[in-house]
Amino acid sequence: MADPFLKVSGLRGGYGAVEVLRGVDFDIEAGEIVALLGSNGVGKTTLSSILTGLNPAWAGSVTFKGQEIGKLSAGEIIDRGIIHVPEGRHIFPNLSVRENLELGSYRRARKNRAANIAHVYEVFPRLAERQSQKAGTLSGGEQQMLAIGRGMMAEPELLILDEPSIGLSPLLVEEMFDLITKLNAEGLTILLVEQNVLQSMEIASRAFVMENGAITLSGKPAELMDDPELQRSYLGLV
Repeated sequence: MADPFLKVSGLRGGYGAVEVLRGVDFDIEAGEIVALLGSNGVGKTTLSSILTGLNPAWAGSVTFKGQEIGKLSAGEIIDRGIIHVPEGRHIFPNLSVRENLELGSYRRARKNRAANIAHVYEVFPRLAERQSQKAGTLSGGEQQMLAIGRGMMAEPELLILDEPSIGLSPLLVEEMFDLITKLNAEGLTILLVEQNVLQSMEIASRAFVMENGAITLSGKPAELMDDPELQRSYLGLV
């Protein structure tokens, strides 16, 4: 059997003397949307930071396309095609929309910059309309589009979206999840790190639920939505 596209095994990590991840195990197959669900403080952002080389793992392994990447630097992981769109967007507010997008190809896919900008504008027509506008003057939804567009500029093989719906109105949340579905339909593999259980479950191939630094539930969305523990913990139904 072929190795999973991404495989995380026994991953531990944290900050200082505080252990946040306590043996995380999960995998992603090429072409999937996998939802990583959990409330604030359970370790989702720490996991994203370790997967992208921003923080070192204490133990365990991370393999991508069959190769160990757990000890690579953030730049080396970008070179492999894992691109992280962080929580909070982290755009450059005093730069234009186009300048922000150009920075997305600084490390990877620079030679295809023009074609990739055209593709981003096709996916996000509002960014094309505002390409000369300073990014800090965009609406929250437009800034999230810009953050994802900047990630797309690096031609990701795996795109990690960290809380893309946070701070958006219900209408924009719906639009954002539609967009994620569209990107996946183009062949992009996506790890969706979210608190929004219901809408994540609607678009995900599989889902993993994290509590207290470990995966406690996993499976297909239809199965998990019938799980009494998920209903009690996240939906307040039982």
